[in-house]
Amino acid sequence: MPEARIHRALSEIPAADWDALHDGRNPFVAHAFLSGLETTGCLREDWGWTPCHLGLWQGDRLVAAAPGYLKSNSHGEFVFDHAWAHAYARHGLDYFPKWLGAVPYSPVTGPRLLARDEASKRALLDAIGGFLEQSWLSSAHVNFHDATDEKAFDAAWLLREDIQYHWHNAAGWADFESFLAAMDHKHRKNIRQERRKVREAGITFRIVHGGEASDGDFAAMHGFYLQTFAEYGNSPALTLDFIRHLARELPRQLVIVLAEREDKPIAGALCLRGADTLYGRYWGAGELHPGLHFEACYYQGIEYCLREGLARFEPGAQGQHKIARGFLPSIVRSRHRIADPRFAEAIGAWCAEERMATREHLRQLQAHSPFRAPAQ
Repeated sequence: MPEARIHRALSEIPAADWDALHDGRNPFVAHAFLSGLETTGCLREDWGWTPCHLGLWQGDRLVAAAPGYLKSNSHGEFVFDHAWAHAYARHGLDYFPKWLGAVPYSPVTGPRLLARDEASKRALLDAIGGFLEQSWLSSAHVNFHDATDEKAFDAAWLLREDIQYHWHNAAGWADFESFLAAMDHKHRKNIRQERRKVREAGITFRIVHGGEASDGDFAAMHGFYLQTFAEYGNSPALTLDFIRHLARELPRQLVIVLAEREDKPIAGALCLRGADTLYGRYWGAGELHPGLHFEACYYQGIEYCLREGLARFEPGAQGQHKIARGFLPSIVRSRHRIADPRFAEAIGAWCAEERMATREHLRQLQAHSPFRAPAQ
């Protein structure tokens, strides 16, 4: 039987061992990405993030692992369980700490149960359940898992569903004009107007990969990121050193979109690139112009995908306005194991009702597609 071990830093696990457990298609589960968050000051215990990775070992061989964290709040998760925490508090119980299997600050779907085979995935989930019981935690959560993990979960892991908006090149568009041609007249016209306003403002765009960018590019992007968080009154988690780290360790996967006017950067969007998907993560601007956000965060990314042969673009959580710009509603999933059987029963019923409401909302959103119906 493999031995379950808790690792309080990802540096305790050799990068080659960790990365051998996934196919490398999703950059967010790469050892370089996750360890970089820890070593460059992005994860802080006083912000609720304490590394608590779980590994299954057969001797000195890692056979399965899950990126994990002890959480003292729900900050940076994008799967909102505040009502559950309030219910615990009303009964005089503590919801925190809890264990979270996820990628910090990143609501992107991907593998969460890193394993060599399905049996190892199930053994990993058993180990997480054992850790939950031994540590007297309220709950364990696995956020934004992909379809490859789905069948490993049993009924003890409650299912939640939510909606994001993703772009898919399902029709095999060759360029942006082909993409627009698939839309109805109204939406096609609106997008062209938005793009024209940006051009008329004298704004141009430069896209650089991490290995091509200068330190000035990194500093500009990080400055825009800080400004956005300041405007919303939130605390920024990512450091400039982390962006530099990604550029060194994942030079092709880091993609930065810089908007420039009069040869000066005025806005930027930070993305990561997987094998077939572009992931939009952060944006900020030093100047506000009509259409600039849509161009930097959506249209430049779509053009990049078309140019690079990527099939998907996930521009981040939330945002029903994305539908009009070609991003259609998609279901994303998370799993939750509640230690107390009374709360598990109540929360399970709540999740079932939420899934029904989410599916109905999905059907309503699908009726607003900007694409023309195919000819009969």
